[in-house]
Amino acid sequence: MSLPGHTALRLALERARAPKGAAAAPATPAVAPPASAPVAPPRPAAAPRPARPAPSTDAAPVPRKARRSSAPTPRRASVRITDLQDLAAVARHLLKEKARREAEEKAQREAAARREAERHLFSRTVGPITRLHERNLALPRRPLPPPLPVQHQLDEQRALQESISDDFDVGTLLDTDDQLSFRRPGIGVEVTRRLRAGHWSIQRQLDLHGLRVDEAREALGQFIRNAHKQGLRCVRVVHGKGLGSPGKSPVLKGRVQRWLVQKHEVLAFVQARPVDGGAGALLVLLQPVGGR
Repeated sequence: MSLPGHTALRLALERARAPKGAAAAPATPAVAPPASAPVAPPRPAAAPRPARPAPSTDAAPVPRKARRSSAPTPRRASVRITDLQDLAAVARHLLKEKARREAEEKAQREAAARREAERHLFSRTVGPITRLHERNLALPRRPLPPPLPVQHQLDEQRALQESISDDFDVGTLLDTDDQLSFRRPGIGVEVTRRLRAGHWSIQRQLDLHGLRVDEAREALGQFIRNAHKQGLRCVRVVHGKGLGSPGKSPVLKGRVQRWLVQKHEVLAFVQARPVDGGAGALLVLLQPVGGR
């Protein structure tokens, strides 16, 4: 039963004023309710709860769900402030933290600015550009053509030009004198006369004695070519008189004349004087180096 409001307030003031250790004030007798107050009907008794069945020993135990273990959130350390000095220390600490965060943010901004500047360094250095309408794509390398043996072809051509044939007819090219001399078109008769008289000294000699026809042809062509490259003007070719040949007739004499006519390095040739070999040798005049 509740007490009236003024009675409860008076009891609270008395308890607050009473010294510690004092005996508690005697309880105020309960005040009877007025007769006109209605009496509350008694509450019905609560129904008893059904008893839980005992767990069966035969049934399999039901697994319990594992609770999620979460790490406890760290609490911020509290700072107890007792005077103004502690408050000033806290203020200085906060200022230091603010300055540190601002320095870190500034360093991050500067690093980002440097990375951005490095990324655009090439475009700033080159300047404004104009894009091409066509894409500059690299084409795959095409297969190279097979190498041409140019030097071999030149050698073959030179060999054909310098080749000597045994079927070449020089009967119409030789001067019909007693010694059958030869001179190129444009070369005067006085050239062969001076050559026969020994105007040019003999600078080199080739002896064809004992060689077969093929060997003599190859040896004569190489001898004339080398002599012309070295700048020689007058050489002697000894072909022999044929005294050791069957029939006592010269085998190489007529062939050597045909071979010499086909060599472009030869300007003229005459039969040698008796002191230089006579009928068994020829004096050959070569053109100067660079002349044709």
